[in-house]
Amino acid sequence: MPRIPRTLLRGAFLAIGLVASGAGAQDRISAAETLLFQTDHLKNVAPPATLSYAFRKTGSAETGFDDAVELRVRGGGGAKRVSVGFFTAERRIAFPEVSGAEGNPVLLCFLERDIREMQRLTKGQQNYFRKRIRMAVYQGATMNEATVNYLGRSVATRQINVAPYVDDPLRARFEALAAKRYVFTLSDQVPGGVVGIRSQVDGAGALPLLVEELTLEGVARQP
Repeated sequence: MPRIPRTLLRGAFLAIGLVASGAGAQDRISAAETLLFQTDHLKNVAPPATLSYAFRKTGSAETGFDDAVELRVRGGGGAKRVSVGFFTAERRIAFPEVSGAEGNPVLLCFLERDIREMQRLTKGQQNYFRKRIRMAVYQGATMNEATVNYLGRSVATRQINVAPYVDDPLRARFEALAAKRYVFTLSDQVPGGVVGIRSQVDGAGALPLLVEELTLEGVARQP
């Protein structure tokens, strides 16, 4: 079972979740950054509770699979403690518990796993992919409103669209995945604020090369 050390994960979260570096950047937080990384997504989740997500990988590049992700919210000392069970059995990735959580850690856990997959498929450096995602959220994200179905009812969402590698000067090193794009679907009308996350790489044929999608299935109160 792969394990993400607490210190490594904290650095990864900071690398992705903070605003882009540069003169005056700390004063210019984009709307996409605010929605993704500086919003209290868990404000409508009263502990103890467990949020369940379905994960599906499809595409022509590799064998796909279905798995599950659980986000467990516990209380204590006036703050929320959140642990994420990302996948099951031999695929399970051990992420450390997050104390004093407000934002939904499933966003960063999805991205951290995605970055590790980019490294596996391209032999590139994880820090480079983190930087490209961070800069794309800061500078190149587009947003739109959409209505989606959640447990049989329509909910209003904000969708954040990011394509970190399209204009990457080094894209020739991983050209097959350079068209990768991400869609983050957020709504304060669902528990945990994250309706779903999708990454996709289109290919030359009718089928995409790679699609990975995380979708909220529901929340259960725990004793």
